[in-house]
Amino acid sequence: MKTFIHAKLISPSGIISPGFLKEDKGIIVDVGRMEELDQVIGEVVDCAGSYLSPGFIDIHNHGGGGCDYMDGNVNDILCPARVHLAHGTTSLFPTTLSSNDHDLYQTIDNFKAAQKVSDSMPNLLGLHLEGPYFNIAQKGAQDGKFLRNPSVEHYMNIIEYAEGTIKRWSLAPELPGALEMADRLSGMGILLAAGHTNATYEEMQKGFDHGITHVTHLYSGMSTITRKDGFRVLGAVESAFLIDGMTVELIADGMHLPPELLRLVLKCKNHTEICLCTDSMRGAGMKDGPSILGSLKNGQEVFIEDGIAIMPDRQSFAGSVATADRLVRVMVKDVGLDICEAVSMMSLNPARFLHYDSVKGSLEIGKDADLVVFDENIQVSAVFVGGKCQSF
Repeated sequence: MKTFIHAKLISPSGIISPGFLKEDKGIIVDVGRMEELDQVIGEVVDCAGSYLSPGFIDIHNHGGGGCDYMDGNVNDILCPARVHLAHGTTSLFPTTLSSNDHDLYQTIDNFKAAQKVSDSMPNLLGLHLEGPYFNIAQKGAQDGKFLRNPSVEHYMNIIEYAEGTIKRWSLAPELPGALEMADRLSGMGILLAAGHTNATYEEMQKGFDHGITHVTHLYSGMSTITRKDGFRVLGAVESAFLIDGMTVELIADGMHLPPELLRLVLKCKNHTEICLCTDSMRGAGMKDGPSILGSLKNGQEVFIEDGIAIMPDRQSFAGSVATADRLVRVMVKDVGLDICEAVSMMSLNPARFLHYDSVKGSLEIGKDADLVVFDENIQVSAVFVGGKCQSF
């Protein structure tokens, strides 16, 4: 048992300060104000006025620390996960890029093995498959030679091989076969997301009706307003705003989306329908310089500079090098969002989108004691997974 004292608790109802939290066997058993603390049992963790937050949950993350989840070894899952753990991510969904089937299946094997490792690790809740069913006109940094239309045999073979580890899949809803895929997979509890898509409003609405309820990295790799015979046609961006219940994720590193654009999203979308994601590649936690997007074997050369990964021609970004604490910092310091709302976008909202909110995402009795301690500048000083202090 641990008792956290003198904390600024970031709770669903707002800041509790000074507050306390008790955990027992990895579960939160009590939360309240310091004056309500009647007895301290077990180890005491004095937060000394720092924030105590629910652990961050990253639902779109490709790597970090010089490793990509698709590099081919179990350590290439473990290394990035530990890098992000040090920045407050207590749960994550390793994300693939469009690739050949061999590399995808190998990544699935390595993920299954990595899930068995608990030492200095965040929770590996499941895989996010980003591709290969994308529109080549919006491929961005995805390798075009691996893009294809969905076929029942192809994706059902992947589903069977993954044995329940796939929790999310991004695809372009306008592709032939996409709606049938959505009908099949949404019933399995897999979060389906529109990404790298050239869909119109009508196609996005059809996708939503068939179970494609989330939008992958809003504004990046997707259609916006165009003109056809003089008439304006809405794209995926506008559809995300218009369709009630459609959730979105933001790469809130301050570069993919500048603060002004982030403020616009907050004006257009209910805050409970927004989460933050890093979309980080192997460069997260690394110095500027040459890098590789995707696996070392089949990836693409990119360059890291000034806090972003870019393609060699500098015409498009190639994923971020952000960590979860940076996203929260940008939303609070640059966008001006209330810290409780910013943290919810990095914890409770993604937990709810992936159906983990009954056990994760907020400081409530009965939920997992996945916790982060940080200061006014969102600098992380301690991370707890299941109540256990993590070393990094």
